Amino acid sequence: MSFNLSGFSTPSSSDSKNVKVLVLGSGPAGLAAALYAARAELSPVVLTGMELGGQAALTHTIENYPGFPEGVGGAQLGELFQKQAERFGAVVEFDTAQGVDLSQRPFKITTDNGLYLADTLIVATGARPNHLEIPGETEMTGKGVSYCATCDGWFFKDKKVVVVGGGDSALEEGLFLTRYASSVTIIHRRDTLRAGKVLQNRAFNDPKISFLWNTVVTAVDQGDKVTTLKLSNLQTGTASTFETDGLFIFIGHTPNTQLFTGQLTMDEGGYILANARMETNIPGVFVAGEVADNHFRQVITSAGMGAAAAIQATHFLEQEFAQP
Repeated sequence: MSFNLSGFSTPSSSDSKNVKVLVLGSGPAGLAAALYAARAELSPVVLTGMELGGQAALTHTIENYPGFPEGVGGAQLGELFQKQAERFGAVVEFDTAQGVDLSQRPFKITTDNGLYLADTLIVATGARPNHLEIPGETEMTGKGVSYCATCDGWFFKDKKVVVVGGGDSALEEGLFLTRYASSVTIIHRRDTLRAGKVLQNRAFNDPKISFLWNTVVTAVDQGDKVTTLKLSNLQTGTASTFETDGLFIFIGHTPNTQLFTGQLTMDEGGYILANARMETNIPGVFVAGEVADNHFRQVITSAGMGAAAAIQATHFLEQEFAQP
């Protein structure tokens, strides 16, 4: 046994799988990268991670992806991405990376099921939902606290729910919850929203949606299920309680970059830094999607980054092969 830079024990190299292109993540970025690498006949392998399809697969309807004028379900779009990549020879493995060693090529990636030796690596590990970090939040997760309206909205038929956040995700999920809930109260710490104007107009005009401005949730009362929240008005300091059956939290994401700490250069927020060609500080390692994008965070931009990363990985391998 040997140990990689992340401190995980790895199988011996005789048990490893050698691949030209290894893609970490199966969201739009990862699967677009797999498609382009497969069409270049590089036989890419995609490790899905814990969420097949990434965060996009948890979105009920995506209305701004070109080619789907009526919108498309996030999970459905992910399935289409996967089928297209597999059609050209990509292999999708339901496996999760647990450690990486980028100190030399081939790169060593330890997974739940074994060891991969990769000539090039495309990091598309995405991001995870941020938590409020308040008392009762963790304890009541699954008992009324949720981070996925698509997953849990059905359980709140004819119930009153709260959505925390002010961006696109908060409004998209809030609008989705109106399919089930009797009322949706959106709580935002500011007095204006960050979401796009189309979403804002929909939310303001929906009779089921109301807003609490300049307010934060400070605690979730604990019990068998969520019944009340503790609130604080940021302007007046006034504390209050709010009765609700559910709390849905959409306050951004944190990039899944823990495996690469000390190896790949990141910004202060933990996002992997790359140049316009998706190249990281380590030759042969490329990055795509929300793990490197703290600004756009769209399905189409993630897919474009994935395509660019795969094109550059292809050029990287071609130049290496061409050297005498």
